[in-house]
Amino acid sequence: MGDLEIRAAVADDVPVIVGMLADDPLGAQRESPDDLTPYLSALERLSADPNQRLVVAIREGRVVGTLQLTIVPGLSRRGATRSIVEGVRIHADERGSGLGTELIEWAIEESRGQGCQLVQLTSDKTRADAHRFYERLGFTASHTGFKLQL
Repeated sequence: MGDLEIRAAVADDVPVIVGMLADDPLGAQRESPDDLTPYLSALERLSADPNQRLVVAIREGRVVGTLQLTIVPGLSRRGATRSIVEGVRIHADERGSGLGTELIEWAIEESRGQGCQLVQLTSDKTRADAHRFYERLGFTASHTGFKLQL
């Protein structure tokens, strides 16, 4: 499988990240790989925020995965800090290789290191394979999520 490096995303990674975000039926409808301007702007905002970690997984010199980890201080749960995992994507030719597990395990350990008591994520209702994946890693489908498009 080769050694894996997980590091902060940089501007040169954005085209590959956006390509992975767009490489599924849902992402194909909402991503625009032909115009990277909003993504580069978002990367600047993320990089400036100490509670955000947009990372890439590198294997043999190429980006093969990504995720965003957000650290959220809070009052509930006795002032618990939690983390939110978003935008998990694995390059098509790496799916099934264990890379997703390595990325999520990295996010869990990073969350522990930041003093988080809870790691949470959402997954679209149509992503049955992703649900099984997260359940295998110990996540439970304990809540119903709601979104309001603005």
